[in-house]
Formats: sequence, C-alpha cells, structure tokens
Amino acid sequence: MKIRGGDLDLVEYDFQPFLPGECIHTLGFVKEHILTPYSGMVKATTPGRIHLTVLDMNRFAPNRPGGGGLGFALQIYCSAEVMCITSGLEIDYSREPIIRHFAEVFKKTVHYEGGFKIVIKDHEKKHVGMGSTGSVLLALGHAMNAALGSPLDSEQIRLLLGHNYVEETEDGRVTNGFETGVGPAAATYGGMVITGDELALAYRHRFAEGKNVFVTIPPTVVSSAGRAEFDLLMNRARNLDYQDRELKAYFMLMDLIPALERGDMKKIGDIIWEIEFRGSKRAEVEHHGFEIYRYMSLLREAGLEFVGMSSVGPSIAIVTDRSRETVAKLIEPLGLDIAIETKVDNEGLKIVYQRN
Repeated sequence: MKIRGGDLDLVEYDFQPFLPGECIHTLGFVKEHILTPYSGMVKATTPGRIHLTVLDMNRFAPNRPGGGGLGFALQIYCSAEVMCITSGLEIDYSREPIIRHFAEVFKKTVHYEGGFKIVIKDHEKKHVGMGSTGSVLLALGHAMNAALGSPLDSEQIRLLLGHNYVEETEDGRVTNGFETGVGPAAATYGGMVITGDELALAYRHRFAEGKNVFVTIPPTVVSSAGRAEFDLLMNRARNLDYQDRELKAYFMLMDLIPALERGDMKKIGDIIWEIEFRGSKRAEVEHHGFEIYRYMSLLREAGLEFVGMSSVGPSIAIVTDRSRETVAKLIEPLGLDIAIETKVDNEGLKIVYQRN
C-alpha cells in the first residue's frame, strides 16, 4: 500500500499479518515484577469515546502510534472479566485474536507464566466511531493487571496498548492498527482529553457535566474500516494536515483549553465546528460525501451548540442541554434518529474485585 502525504512524501507499507503473540513491544517495562494473583474475578469497565480529530496524520502510521488528537469519554461501556488460571488463555469473545494478542503482550511484559480466563463484553457499536476496540483492550489490560496485584500503572498500560494495537484479519491473524492514544486516554481518565505525539497525554478536563449526548448515525454506503479507512487516513488526510496542522494545534492551545476551563459550551462547539473543515477531519467527513456536512450544518442552524463527527464516522455527536424529545424532532425531518442517548463519562475506568 502506498501513502502520499505531499509532493515529496511517498511511503510504501507492506502489511504483513502475524499470529497473536508475535511482534510484541514491551517498551522497556519488562523487569522482575512482584505478582500476587487474585483468587477471584476482576472486572474492569471502560467508557466508549468520541474521537473528534487527529492533530497531524503525518505523525502516525500502522507501525508508529501518535499524531495527537482530541476526544471525550461516553457513558457507554465495555468490560473485561479476568480470572487467573494455571495456564493458557480461555477467551469468551467474538474477536478472539485481538484479545489473545494483547494478553500475550501483557504476560510477556510482567513475566507471568500462568493463564487467564477472560470474558469480554463490548458496547456493540463497531466501526461507527465509538472506539469499541480500544475500550475493550484497555479494559482487558487493567483487569489482567489488577488480577496480578497491579504490577503496572495506568500510564504503562495505556502506552503498552498503543504500541501493540492490532486489528484482526479474516484468517485469524492480526496486523498493526492506527492509534493516536485519544481513546485509551479518554477511557482511562474520563472527560475531554488532548494527546500529543507518541501518545503523550497533554491535557484532560471534565466536560459537559449534566448535559446530554445524542449520537445519530447517518446512512452511508462508504466503509469506515479496513482498506477503505487506510486509504482515507494515509493519503488525502495526510496531505490536508500538511496544510492545517498548525492551525488545529493553535485552536487547541489558545481557544479550546480556555473554553474547557470556563465551561463555555458555545465556544467549544464553535471550535469543533471549525475543525470539521480543517485538515484530516475534512477528509474524514468528505469520505462519506458532503451530505454529512449538510446534516451537521442544519443541526447547528437549529441551535444545537456542539455538533461533530466522531473519528472516520459516520456517527455524529450532539452535546446539548435539550431533551431527547426536542432533539428527535429536530433530526427527524433529516431522516435521522437517535442511535445512542447518553452523557459524558468524567470518571474513567472502574475496577471491581469479586471473591470466589
């Protein structure tokens, strides 16, 4: 696959799928950890997320997590239940390869020679911009960690996930995926987060407390996963970010952070709306056709202060004080309905211990 970011930037990637448990990156976290296996079951629950934008597509790739970005956590949840067993991995989840791979990553990092019984539940909103894969793997990492006495801290787990993020292939293998760090950061700590390059957590703040979040998923015939996502993110999106990355970073530092500090939802919504037309975010929206812009523009004109598409879409997030009935009446003439009604999660992941 060829990636073109600019006139003098042409890179070729040869994607080679591998078996779960191969190509592990332990990031120097391997040492003689003191492990104290828990006798019962540990359950970690993580929120989903809205990924509002990447800062610079030119700074991440399937073999390089980063690029920076912006997003917030949602009160829709994934969970991982983990029990320590003598050996092997017993996995109850439809996407077994990605779970097996990250379990092997964790085991190698902390030098755990036993096994795990793993039960995963996701929020069942896949490939529409809600971040199911990242939330599931983050929950798994924290559940395994807690089950062994917490040899790693939250930042180590977040970085370990980012550098070992994979998607499954049709033949049961895995391949490196794209990771900005926004989803796991938002799911770990809750609220609105901004990440810099190399998965660095630059800023986190509580967001939209007491307000409603409605997600509508417009009809689209365009894929937001696999080869289609790769072609979008690593070609046109990179080229547009060469033009607008400095402007997006300026918006974050000089406008968005002060607005978050004072809880100015109108200003926050105005910044997000401006970003929808800038850099890689523009490429992501146009990927689904200009109809997405029409939907969002009409919602803004109706007075909804915060309207933005998540990730590569097509999900549109609305943050407002208005009720479900009011929002439903606004979007119904557009042929849309409310797919998810929720709120922002400002707390982040939760861990519960259950004795046998």
